[in-house]
Amino acid sequence: MKFKKTLFAGIAVIAGASALLTSNMASAQKDWPTKNIQLVVPFAAGGPTDTIARLIAVPMGQALGQTVVVENVPGAGGTIASTKVARAAPDGYTIYIHHMGMATANALYDKLPYDPMTSFEYIGQVADVPMVLLGKKDLPANNFKELEAYIRANGSKVTMANAGPGAVSQLCGLLFQSRLGVRLTNIPYKGTGPALTDLLGGQVDLLCDQTTQTIPYIKDGRVKAFGTTTMKRLPAIPNVPTLNEQGLKGFEVKVWHGVYAPKGTPQPVLDKINAALKKALNTPDVKKRLEDSNIDIVPMDKVSAKGLKSHLESEINAWGPVIRKANIPD
Repeated sequence: MKFKKTLFAGIAVIAGASALLTSNMASAQKDWPTKNIQLVVPFAAGGPTDTIARLIAVPMGQALGQTVVVENVPGAGGTIASTKVARAAPDGYTIYIHHMGMATANALYDKLPYDPMTSFEYIGQVADVPMVLLGKKDLPANNFKELEAYIRANGSKVTMANAGPGAVSQLCGLLFQSRLGVRLTNIPYKGTGPALTDLLGGQVDLLCDQTTQTIPYIKDGRVKAFGTTTMKRLPAIPNVPTLNEQGLKGFEVKVWHGVYAPKGTPQPVLDKINAALKKALNTPDVKKRLEDSNIDIVPMDKVSAKGLKSHLESEINAWGPVIRKANIPD
């Protein structure tokens, strides 16, 4: 009898402790957040993804009642930052914004320390950004036809900047070279911010970059725009033809962005982050600034875990064969 009483007492203590732990966890999730939230960006400050992150960080923080701090973790096409987030504590205080590089990493790298489909929780898509093929101001070509002739005459003497292995600028640039059947000298940077700086300074010849930061430079003539990566011309720069209409049929690269959290982040916390993201994207100032940069906010049904997960999966299936066919190196 004494053994049974002791056993039952032990079970009661364990059950009580378990109930207290569950109660404390529920209370912590209810009170979340109680400190600043870190929004990790996988590229250098000043680049397109960084720009979007900083636009949404302030209104998200206001909605959550805590500051959302942007942290730039550049390198290896986003895989360094992805690894950092995948290994972070799943408490909601580390979240992550990444572009379509999340879908191309598996095809670009033999081994990753994370799985894009299983190492993260999905919060929602954010925005789609078109790209433009740019050249330095004094490049001796004024349109795509002249650029093609210049490239064929100079080959590897022509330099093309990108934001590093796996970055969309690299993918876009190498696909462009593949379609022309040429190989240029590709120069990796830690982000398109510094790559664009060198293009503006004339240190490199070409760069495939998002419209987020390039439209003002196109309009004031500080860079040359040889074509957009969209099927239709962009309203912000209607005089710039698409690459598709200039002979590269079907050439389309649209950069989409999504927000993630480490795997295991509690659902109530994810719900709060998702609500804050939706509120940020519906803020008039954010909407206008994104629109001014020719960035399309996705429909609200895509600003969801289901929408992001489905899109990521479809993009992995779509880009994998393209990357392997183009023989893009890491």
